[in-house]
Amino acid sequence: MDIRHLQYFMEVARHRSFTKAAEALYITQPTISKTIKNIEEELDIVLFDRRGKKIELTDAGEIMFEQARLIVKSFQSLSSELKDLQNLKKGHIRIGLPPMIGSSFFPEVIGQFHQQYPEVTIQIFEDGAKKVELDVESGLLDIGVTVLPTDNELFHSFSFVQEKLMLLVHPTHTLASSENVSLIELEAESFVLFSEDFALHDRIITECVRVGFQPHVVYESSQWDLISGMVAANLGIALLPETICREVDKSRIQILPLKDPVIPWQLGMIWCKDRYQSFATQEWIHFTQGIFKKKENIEG
Repeated sequence: MDIRHLQYFMEVARHRSFTKAAEALYITQPTISKTIKNIEEELDIVLFDRRGKKIELTDAGEIMFEQARLIVKSFQSLSSELKDLQNLKKGHIRIGLPPMIGSSFFPEVIGQFHQQYPEVTIQIFEDGAKKVELDVESGLLDIGVTVLPTDNELFHSFSFVQEKLMLLVHPTHTLASSENVSLIELEAESFVLFSEDFALHDRIITECVRVGFQPHVVYESSQWDLISGMVAANLGIALLPETICREVDKSRIQILPLKDPVIPWQLGMIWCKDRYQSFATQEWIHFTQGIFKKKENIEG
């Protein structure tokens, strides 16, 4: 049994499927089935409880998965460190960005980074902030952008945006002429929210409950332009960050400050504390910190 066999086993465990694991690894299903069988025979254990097309880890499989995860993680760290020594200033970075964030903050940063490090490739994955955090923790991503605060025991982070949420209503809405609106005034409104994968989904619901009501959610989406479009169609109200509000069609939507409470929106970049970071990833962290700090000083 070698590290490749452990990786095969972990993929089957993650997908709960030999077929899906084989597809993810770009190998044949008989190959992966034979590998799992060989591991079971070598260790004299049963790793999976096979029930028709559905499989689950056995007790032995659970123990094997946890130990295999640590072994593969250590091996990947060793491989990354050795590769850095051999390929100085080359590499690949996997970055997770919530869809509403990427276009607003990162094209220019990525362009400047590429000019300085043309041999470093960057792969962008768009997901909600909660999914981004999970993928950074699991090692599927090197870097993630999320809504702060986050788990300080798991992640290093730095903040690069501090804004607040604004209220979006239709121009004919009874609140449209208000100077500002308190959250409790929205108790009877229909809310259009980001979907559950987004940190703002829980943040808004939590704040509403804290002031005394459960919001009536009529629609959820992963796209800010669709959310603003729903407001423009007078199908509900929405709470969006200031950055996004600058992009919406203001001829069809009234944007108002929110008070009592003001809901902050703080973005940060995160990476795992217990994982080796490649040279390329370290340079990305240092580079982006410098860019955002410089931008903050200019705007300040």
